[in-house]
Amino acid sequence: MNARQDLRGHAAIVTGAGKGLGRAYALHLARLGAKVLVNNRRHPGQADGDTSAQQTVDAIEAAGGMAIANWCDVTDPDSGTAMVEQARSSFGRLDIVIANAGIDKAGVFAKQSMADFRAIFDTGFLGNLHLVHAAWPVLIGQKYGRAVLTTSSAGLYGNYGQAAYSAAKSAVIGMVRALAIEGRRHGVRINAIAPYGYSQMTAPYLANEMATTFDPSRVAPLVGWLAGAGCDVSGEVLVCGGGLVRRAGVGETDARPLSESDIGATVHDLQPLPWQGHASASDSFTRFLGERSTLAKDTP
Repeated sequence: MNARQDLRGHAAIVTGAGKGLGRAYALHLARLGAKVLVNNRRHPGQADGDTSAQQTVDAIEAAGGMAIANWCDVTDPDSGTAMVEQARSSFGRLDIVIANAGIDKAGVFAKQSMADFRAIFDTGFLGNLHLVHAAWPVLIGQKYGRAVLTTSSAGLYGNYGQAAYSAAKSAVIGMVRALAIEGRRHGVRINAIAPYGYSQMTAPYLANEMATTFDPSRVAPLVGWLAGAGCDVSGEVLVCGGGLVRRAGVGETDARPLSESDIGATVHDLQPLPWQGHASASDSFTRFLGERSTLAKDTP
């Protein structure tokens, strides 16, 4: 085992870990030596009970690892606190949080009820928020921690029929970028992954023959690295699946003078320009001021 990926002595929380990507993450972290709190809202005996947290716990324990089950609904504002307290009580510590739980119910915005929108948004964003908000003081206080939140290509680029899901996953990116700045001086690193993994949720979008190529276990090693002491990046958005990984980001083009007489032409002139990323909103504004002094000296 790579020493920098050795998670022995570390404790983790993984939400949505009864199946699919979350289950793969929990199993991988346990193989690296971490003690894992496995969260999934379904209890054994409920519909689709074979995807309960207990099934994942049993698999970890059968392989010689240590895990406990948790059945909190991540949309519950108290769920994060409950999971953090359970992990610390059972394991004596908390080092890693992996927020994976999510749902999607595609529907065009004009026909989507607010109840459906909220259900998707609350799981996809607030489910991340509740866990991280509860864990953050612990990680900051001990001057060490790793957090991996789940976004999506829909959160980066949007997708037809996925306004709610796209909104939730865009919000995750904004939170990760901001918390990376806050956590930097405390030894806490937080990143987002946009995974491509074959699961119950993604099956409608991926052909059956892609199940092996996009097996969730092919995303888990990246999550394991992001969860370990060897991770030296923060605020990143990494797209991963099928044995590949890409870096995604938000950027801005160089500025152009804005004239009321030809706004449309100016906007179109911006389209082919290359993008440039920024470390923070403050850095973006500082660069904007510099460009203004160069390009718009006569503008009041």
